[in-house]
Amino acid sequence: MRPLHELGPLFEDFEIGGTIPALPPVTLTEADNALYRAITGDQHRFAADQAAYRAAGGEGSLANPGLVMQYSIGQTTNATRRAIANLYYRSVRVLQPVRLGQTLTTTATVLGLRDAAPKDGQHRGKVWLGIQSCTDDGPVVEYERCALVAGTVSPGHSSDIPGPSAPTPLADLVGAVPAWDLSGLAGVEWAVGETRTDPLRDHIDMAAPLARLTFNQAAVHRDHTLGPGGRRLVYGGHVQGLAQASLTRILPGLATVVAWDGCDHVGPAFEGDMLEFRHTLVERTPAGSGHLMRFEIIGARVNPDGSTADLLRWTLVAWAP
Repeated sequence: MRPLHELGPLFEDFEIGGTIPALPPVTLTEADNALYRAITGDQHRFAADQAAYRAAGGEGSLANPGLVMQYSIGQTTNATRRAIANLYYRSVRVLQPVRLGQTLTTTATVLGLRDAAPKDGQHRGKVWLGIQSCTDDGPVVEYERCALVAGTVSPGHSSDIPGPSAPTPLADLVGAVPAWDLSGLAGVEWAVGETRTDPLRDHIDMAAPLARLTFNQAAVHRDHTLGPGGRRLVYGGHVQGLAQASLTRILPGLATVVAWDGCDHVGPAFEGDMLEFRHTLVERTPAGSGHLMRFEIIGARVNPDGSTADLLRWTLVAWAP
């Protein structure tokens, strides 16, 4: 990859196999957990209640798994300062929990490049990245993401870039659950195929602080003049963070998230948007002291006239009693 420009790489600057200059590692603290909880309302039990976490067999104090993903994503955004849009995440695997006091370091490698059709005179292209985040205990998160990045030319890249990943069989993920005892967490009766809408709608605020907290370098999340209609575009992971927070209310026994099949941002979000989340249990299988549960979560903006417009489609595998 060519040397990183202070405004971030243009599409033509990327090279397949190149690595992205790293952003600073971050040592996670209780302040990170608390601020993330303030921004999202996430009620993840083990991150909020050290006594419950340790009674289950956990060591130290737990970082919210959603926070870990937000930092990991933010640490990749040296590649996407000129992002027009983040298209999706795929093949996300949470390999082990992260404890407070551990330091997270993330690397990103260019897996593929593909020209996109210019729009309104703007050259654009898809950048496919492979990402790994580590602590001193080794890899903790691995995944891929695809972003649409601005350029000044169309260099002729034509990589076969995959779309969102197919669901991983739950049986293949059973070995990924931590050795925790979930008997102290409340279980929820939920039929496979049933959809539940969280009655607590919530609005997006503190979008810029979340971007700053997680080192997110995408200018479109800081500078309103770069957004559609002169509005500052909210980082898509903020909507996903609110979706996980909603799931912790509907599924209060959620112990951790072990995988994402995909996370698709199907519409733009802006500060002040009111959101509603619908959760569908797709399948479930026993795992350790609980169950692996695959959910499809749809996040939608609630318009002033009461209609809704979908913004997020997130399919994840959670572990709960």
